[in-house]
Amino acid sequence: MSLTAKQIIEAGKAILGIEFGSTRIKAVLIDETGKPIAQGSHTWENQLVDGLWTYSIDAIWHGLQDCYADLRKDVAVQYGTEIESLAAIGFSAMMHGYMAFDKNEQILVPFRTWRNTNTGEAAAALSELFVYNIPLRWSISHLYQAILNGEEHVGDIDYLTTLAGYVHWQVTGNKVLGVGDASGMIPVDPKTKNYSAEMIEKFDQLVAPKGYSWTLTDILPKVLVAGENAGYLTEEGAKKLDPSGHLKAGVPVCPPEGDAGTGMVATNAVKQRTGNVSAGTSSFSMIVLEKDLTKPYEMIDMVTTPDGSLVAMVHCNNCTSDLNAWVNIFKEYQELMGIPVDMNEIFGKLYNHALTGDADCGGLISYNYISGEPITGMEEGRPLFVRSAGDKFNLANFMRAHLHASVGVLKIGNDILFNEEKIRVDRITGHGGLFKTKGVGQRILAAAINSPISVMETAGEGGAWGMALLGAFLVNNTEKRSLEDWLEEVIFAGNTGIEIAPTAEDVAGFNTYIENYRACLPIEEAAAKVKR
Repeated sequence: MSLTAKQIIEAGKAILGIEFGSTRIKAVLIDETGKPIAQGSHTWENQLVDGLWTYSIDAIWHGLQDCYADLRKDVAVQYGTEIESLAAIGFSAMMHGYMAFDKNEQILVPFRTWRNTNTGEAAAALSELFVYNIPLRWSISHLYQAILNGEEHVGDIDYLTTLAGYVHWQVTGNKVLGVGDASGMIPVDPKTKNYSAEMIEKFDQLVAPKGYSWTLTDILPKVLVAGENAGYLTEEGAKKLDPSGHLKAGVPVCPPEGDAGTGMVATNAVKQRTGNVSAGTSSFSMIVLEKDLTKPYEMIDMVTTPDGSLVAMVHCNNCTSDLNAWVNIFKEYQELMGIPVDMNEIFGKLYNHALTGDADCGGLISYNYISGEPITGMEEGRPLFVRSAGDKFNLANFMRAHLHASVGVLKIGNDILFNEEKIRVDRITGHGGLFKTKGVGQRILAAAINSPISVMETAGEGGAWGMALLGAFLVNNTEKRSLEDWLEEVIFAGNTGIEIAPTAEDVAGFNTYIENYRACLPIEEAAAKVKR
């Protein structure tokens, strides 16, 4: 006889996944089958401090504790009980960035997030040195840029990690990182499932004249793959997560991962010839490769799945933030007119109306650049809506232009994979906020990358659910399956979701939109030069 959700929680058999997203920290509690049974969240925002995007250490811990408290509240309301123990925990966060600590565990400079684009000189130099594309947001780019800038703190570095690695370290005492997140610090060798020994040696030789007391291997986290034990929740860690004191120490913790890895897990896309697209504040596509690309591309990052398979990643700094801002304008209009506001209804009506617009958006163009966009060479962002007098300016085309913009940069990168590298995929699955309105974001993305797109009912669960599944893989994979087989056979049981294929008209229209988009990029570039 199967246990109820309440019995699972009280028996300490529930599994918790927590993910630090760009705008929300989310906790998902699952049962032994992987089904979500409770959740909590905390809303937060990055801050621009001294020209760099950051979150404070206080904000990280306040956010984590508030998110967990919200989860406890949900458990209390739904089941009338308390979380005392768990079968496993996993922590995930936005990838990349720079968190450098001294030997006293004090952060040396404010956390530099993936969003910063000040590392151009370093990224270019390292890409040339490694003969490998090193993106602006990778930890190694941030480290080398700090060295090039002559920042004094570099000599005092004792440990360098990501946000997920930091939280995991503080609650377990272990300086480790899942291989997927580690592959966004410095390239990983898929054969060894560890940092590239060749690139570490090249970097150490490059900075040797500086005379630092450390080498890269000294300061980087140890790399672990999915299914390996990454430590246990300490007494101090339990208090940091749950100040109320209910949660007991000793819970097994799986390797901390990046949001790209949890997205792959949540969409059952860790197998070769599968892929996923995550579309929220930022967007990225992940295609699991059968073999390496023929050459490095500046627009394509090479990372790995949580179990170490090679992945081609197209990462865009901007996705739905500008679109959401425009939708809020319509919300304000409704409030001004005294009409009751239901945000789900507003999104649903506007998104579906967009599909009645012209396939090429009637000539209208939107640049959704809240921040810089490396793929199109923009160091800074200026959200812009562009049209000429002869364009077809109506609400449907206006909304469709913003939907196209949300995945436009993603298309530019994926066109390389599909058109130049001739990559083949069997299934691409979408997840994230863009896909909450049924069928709309799915159809727009299918047109953008000219490929069928699947969306599962679990699409809205996102990375926190994917992280919880990695926790379940640690403790419940009794038959020692591979991660891809365990997800396919145990969690998803063959479910591939609902698929929408692109139409020829939509594909042609999106191609025209992108031609116009590329042609007008100098307008965006000029706008970014205006300081205000």
